[in-house]
Amino acid sequence: MILLHLLLAWFNIRDCLLFLLVFLLISDILKNRNPPNFPPGPWPLPFLGNVYSTLDFRTIAKLAGEYGNVFSLRKGNEKIVFISGYKMAKDALVTQGENLVDRPVLPLFHEIFKGLGIALSNGHLWKSQRKFANIHLKYFGEGKKTLMTYIQQECQYICQAMKEEQGRPFDPQFTMSNAVSNVISSVVFGHRFDYSDTRFQTVLRLDAEAIFLFGSLHAQLYDALPRLLKYLPGSHQTILSNYDKIIAFINEEIEKHKEDWDPSDPRDYIDTYLREIKTKKDDVEAGFNIETLTYCILDMFEAGTETSATTLRWGFVFMMKNPEIQRKVQDEIDSVIGRSRQPIMADRANMPYTDAVIHEIQRMGNIVPMGFPKMTSKDAMLGEHFIPKGTTVLISLSSVLNDEHEWETPDTFNPGHFLDSQGQFRRRKAFLPFSAGKRVCLGEQLAQMELFLFFTSLLQRFTFSPPPGVEPSLEGQLGFTYSPGSFQMCALDR
Repeated sequence: MILLHLLLAWFNIRDCLLFLLVFLLISDILKNRNPPNFPPGPWPLPFLGNVYSTLDFRTIAKLAGEYGNVFSLRKGNEKIVFISGYKMAKDALVTQGENLVDRPVLPLFHEIFKGLGIALSNGHLWKSQRKFANIHLKYFGEGKKTLMTYIQQECQYICQAMKEEQGRPFDPQFTMSNAVSNVISSVVFGHRFDYSDTRFQTVLRLDAEAIFLFGSLHAQLYDALPRLLKYLPGSHQTILSNYDKIIAFINEEIEKHKEDWDPSDPRDYIDTYLREIKTKKDDVEAGFNIETLTYCILDMFEAGTETSATTLRWGFVFMMKNPEIQRKVQDEIDSVIGRSRQPIMADRANMPYTDAVIHEIQRMGNIVPMGFPKMTSKDAMLGEHFIPKGTTVLISLSSVLNDEHEWETPDTFNPGHFLDSQGQFRRRKAFLPFSAGKRVCLGEQLAQMELFLFFTSLLQRFTFSPPPGVEPSLEGQLGFTYSPGSFQMCALDR
């Protein structure tokens, strides 16, 4: 009799569990069903969605080939629409740009940035902070000490650092990052950091590690299951820990400024922002306060370091891989600038081949292959597909820079992509490494100046070659950005 009761209890428990599972499955299907004409995509797993898919640009390219240039995936309960190819990207970013101004709340990014700063904020706060930063960059571009002056100064330091290597193999990663970062540091903090500054080198390494780990499976899973992953070990914990230390470094710089701040004589971005806090104290929604200042600096610091420094490292790799192109650039430098004076931005108009090579480095380097995520601010139609308000949208900039309908040899390093039949520089509509529309990269002009001046200054002084017996690799490593794998090079005096 007891055994019978136990069996009945077991069957009741099993039936209850089975009923609960079926109920949850049906609830998941009903909750996550797609509206009519929603972009197609692979079948998601119950509860988890498509988290088994590694969302790198190569996977996205394969899925676009199978499901079309507008398709969808699910991460947990969140639907994400992916857009590929120049035609659809232009439609989304430019033609319907007003519909894709907002940023979604991505759990790991939100844990760090809290929806503040420039890159990940929305609404009035975003508009106010972006406008202020833009005005500040323009002020420094037109002031007594221009952005070009900062870059030229840093070109001298980096050339000296490479000369001290005496032609021996070395890894340029953190010296190059330090050099590029010193430009935005001069604008934001009012001073540069010596290449031997171990504290600043630590910050650069923490940032590089965090940016790389953003591409890890743990980081992607965190966005799907934040409540669970928040308390478990993994690379996402390293990311959070690294940013805590970087933010502490930024706050120390802010505190130093507050100690000797003179509102009548602002020295840099921080000083100017401290004055704006007082000016805009009645406009609370504009967000001018110390906390927002911290995240604006973090945005400017990362944007002003990672992409340009990584592009220049790709430049070294492509020059080592294509020595004949490197020689042609050097010939043009010798012809237009010579070897006795520093390059200036006015030289670029007379150097179409060098300009074409730099643009091709950006195209092939593919630094931010998936761009920054966006979110529809209202219901939208993209092609024949309906995308509801509040949907996260990722635009594959990689697919634009490699669109076979726009580029003659998309898989080949070919400066001819940016040269006309007379050898003059030509702009290409599908060249969108900085994205486009309302959220186009704030630092595009600064980045273009840095790339031209650093690249020409270095090739004016040195010829770059791999260590003896080493073949340069074009295989990159993917984090949030796509960067060259670790490599060594030799900088030989010309």
